[in-house]
Amino acid sequence: MLLTREELQERLIALHRASLELVKNISLETLLERIAALACEQAGARYAAVGVLDDDGKLKQFITVGMTTEEVKRIPHPPRGEGLIGALMRGDSDNIRLPEISADPRSVGFPSGHAEMHSLLGLPIRLGKRQLGQIYLTEKEGAPEFTSDDEMIIEMLAAYAGVAIENARLYEQLKDHDKELARRNDELALLNQVGSAMGSSLELDEILNKTLALLMAHFKVEAGEIFLKEEDGETLRLTLHRGEAAEAFWTRNRFKVDEGMIGKAAETRTPVISSHLERDDPAVRQAVVEAGFKQIACIPLTARGAVVGVLTLATRNRKAFSHNEVQLLVSVGSGAGTAIENARLHYNARRLAVLEERDRIGMDLHDGVIQSIYGVGLSLENARLLLREDPQIAEERLNKAMEDLNHTIRDIRNYILDLRPRQLRGESLVDGLGRLVAEFRQNTKMEVSLAGPKNEFLNDLPQTNAMALFHICQEALANIAKHANAGKVSIDLWTTSDRVLLEVSDDGRGFEQDVVSKTVGHGLANMQSRVAAVSGDLDITSTPGEGTTILAWVPRASTASAA
Repeated sequence: MLLTREELQERLIALHRASLELVKNISLETLLERIAALACEQAGARYAAVGVLDDDGKLKQFITVGMTTEEVKRIPHPPRGEGLIGALMRGDSDNIRLPEISADPRSVGFPSGHAEMHSLLGLPIRLGKRQLGQIYLTEKEGAPEFTSDDEMIIEMLAAYAGVAIENARLYEQLKDHDKELARRNDELALLNQVGSAMGSSLELDEILNKTLALLMAHFKVEAGEIFLKEEDGETLRLTLHRGEAAEAFWTRNRFKVDEGMIGKAAETRTPVISSHLERDDPAVRQAVVEAGFKQIACIPLTARGAVVGVLTLATRNRKAFSHNEVQLLVSVGSGAGTAIENARLHYNARRLAVLEERDRIGMDLHDGVIQSIYGVGLSLENARLLLREDPQIAEERLNKAMEDLNHTIRDIRNYILDLRPRQLRGESLVDGLGRLVAEFRQNTKMEVSLAGPKNEFLNDLPQTNAMALFHICQEALANIAKHANAGKVSIDLWTTSDRVLLEVSDDGRGFEQDVVSKTVGHGLANMQSRVAAVSGDLDITSTPGEGTTILAWVPRASTASAA
């Protein structure tokens, strides 16, 4: 029965209003259900379904309206794209309108448990020339078949549906893109934080603690550990444990490179992840399993292609680490391995520097102080023999021996002055410099002067910057005492609006600046390091035979920590 003009106009107006609401829907699942319900309502159908195709033209989703949940469950499988559904999907026919489904030669029947259906109206959902899906209506209410007016109305609905489905897909893609972008931003933030933690220190313990803490917080795991390879190259030793299960995950704290999950990660240089802890590694403590831990990830820490350790993360979460998460951990493992190697190299360099300095001091003592004492001993022996023969010469020899001994005592005090660690101990910078000068006068015969501002002019100088100038002055005085052979030393401290400057000058022997490292050992290098640590600068001027001047400045505002 055809619709009157008034009835058709009413249905078109109702369809238009419903379709305007349709295109506002951005949830694909809800949208498909709404399209099917609208189709039922507009065409007077008992059942409706909307199929959506994937990028390959295969049926991706199939949403039904009219059947109960129990009726849907009785159907053994979802539509496979055969029969009339397949014909519409392939574009064999633009629209399909039938009074009896089973009478069409393209029909393949219904699966067992399917509701009985006779009349059919099927139309493609297109956007331009591209088919996005189909609308299926069955069992026309109150009539044996769907009419041409029904077909026209549903064609219009399909046009609206095409736009709405594309909008929903674009929205889903945008959400996926946003999620991926957020994930990558989180990963970059983690890499930046880990990189900053690694670059902020050369102390191994600090690097390990900061890195492990950041990873545990990012991946929301309850515990973590780090094993480091020992010097034998075959043993991995537990170095750090953080979080729960304080007795560690394992029944032992050392593994050979090929033993257990730890050893396997080190041997293969690839992540080893277990969700069956008792089965995969018998070294896992039973208490860890009983505490509810379900997953452990072992990530190799590498530097220049070699494994330096293994990072482990343990969690109670059943969800497995994703591929992206594992790759992120591998990237962190590579950076952490390099930082660990750098920290070890730095430690070895410092240890070597200490050994070299000890050797130098030993040589200086042997060649200078010990030989001087030996010479004094010989003089005293000669004086003893001369006491009866020529008392006057013997007395001269004794006086000379006493002078030499006093000289040797001053040399020994100079070494003590150089080696003993100094601090400001709550003093101001001016008072601390005054103490250094007093000790210097006591231990040397040099004339030394100190000029500087009153304490109140330095109240805004950060402690770290004051310590840097204090240590630089100490180093300069120690070098003068050991090397300069100077008669006068002057220390001047003054300020500008943004700087505090220290100048230490002597009238000693000076040195060639291109061989400075050989001449004064580590002293000037230490000064450079200290002033650089607080964003200051150091200038050294020296001419053989004309003395040396050291000028250092630091900012009045804090920028870094002094060494």
